[in-house]
Amino acid sequence: MTNSSKRKEEVNVANGGVKLSAWSRAISSRAVWREKDEFLDVVYWFRQIIAIILGVIWGVAPLKGFLGIAIFCIINAGVLYVYSSSFQQVDEEEYGGAWELTKEGFMTSFALFLVVWIIFYTALHYD
Repeated sequence: MTNSSKRKEEVNVANGGVKLSAWSRAISSRAVWREKDEFLDVVYWFRQIIAIILGVIWGVAPLKGFLGIAIFCIINAGVLYVYSSSFQQVDEEEYGGAWELTKEGFMTSFALFLVVWIIFYTALHYD
């Protein structure tokens, strides 16, 4: 038995003998990730969802300036860190440390946040 097929069997046993999609594992506590990239993809897309939600909230609120940007950065980094370390309980060193997980997809989510925030703020509060 090859090493990769043995690993897949261990993952299936750890997940209750059922193959789960990446998104099913994303909402399951302490899920077993077959590949490193699967978990990083979940982190990336989770950040994009957070960016859209916070961009809409900031645009409707109407929050302006550096305060809005700083709060977004704190929430985005904080939520993902808590998700990976407490909810999923992944080994940070396996992914390159806490900093690598924290910056995974951060700049693209920041750009998306700014676009959504500007669009909603302009649409609702521009005179």
